Amino acid sequence: MNVHHLELFYYVAKHGGISAAVRHIPDGIQQPAVSGQMRALDDKVGAKLFERSPFKLTAAGVRMFGYVQPFFEGLDGVAAGIREAAAPRLRVGAAELIIREHLHPVVERLRGHDPRMKLALRSGFTHELAAWLRDGEIDVAIAPIEGRLPARLRCARMLRLPLVLVVPLDSKLQSASELWAQGVITEPLVTVPATETISRLFRQGLQRRRVTWPTAIEASSLELVSVYVERGYGIGVNVALPEILKSPGVRALPLEDFAPLELAIFWQGEPTPMVQMVIDEARRYVRELWPDWVWPEEAP
Repeated sequence: MNVHHLELFYYVAKHGGISAAVRHIPDGIQQPAVSGQMRALDDKVGAKLFERSPFKLTAAGVRMFGYVQPFFEGLDGVAAGIREAAAPRLRVGAAELIIREHLHPVVERLRGHDPRMKLALRSGFTHELAAWLRDGEIDVAIAPIEGRLPARLRCARMLRLPLVLVVPLDSKLQSASELWAQGVITEPLVTVPATETISRLFRQGLQRRRVTWPTAIEASSLELVSVYVERGYGIGVNVALPEILKSPGVRALPLEDFAPLELAIFWQGEPTPMVQMVIDEARRYVRELWPDWVWPEEAP
């Protein structure tokens, strides 16, 4: 059977006659042509499919319509599903701060390349991001780099963020060296969990100075470190990002000679075109926003 004839029959049966069908058939076909092709379909199947006046499907027509209706009415859904499946999908993992404050401009640039892009965001600590990337739950992780990478992971280094101490605005401390002189520091220390890179870098700096300073309060994010300090809970360890230090009740003391936090984009294997676009646009964003902290290899 001619598939076009079946399509015309679908419209005739659905709308109750040839005249009504002509008003809905998208091809702009005229009524005489539809009538002729319906006669050709009757001849092909060897049975009359409908009575014309008044319109009524015959038993053969009911059977034929039951066959063609699901096919033609399901075409739009199939096409939408194919378009949905073909849309590029990007799964990104990063710290909550990065997702909230810095990922949106990068995403907008990516959508400039392909407006169909679907995005899934997932926030977590560094060890969680590494596990999600290793298990294929995310495509890209933005996280600190520390030590040697596992064999399957690759990275693009982006920037180095200086470490700072965050103290209350009215604190008498003018420099971190005043604390090191104490040997054993009595002020409560506020940090992110010990498993996080920033905490390990800070501990390494303390060890080089032979300074003992146990953690008193463990915060779940860098923003909370500054919040707790502002509320008078102690002195915090953080990075020198303006959005981290925006609390009006705190100020930052540089941690001179402490290793900086080195941020990178991680992925597995050869980068897909989408992952490569993330790398390129993220590097461009970093160069524009923090030109002084860009990783030396990526500096303009």
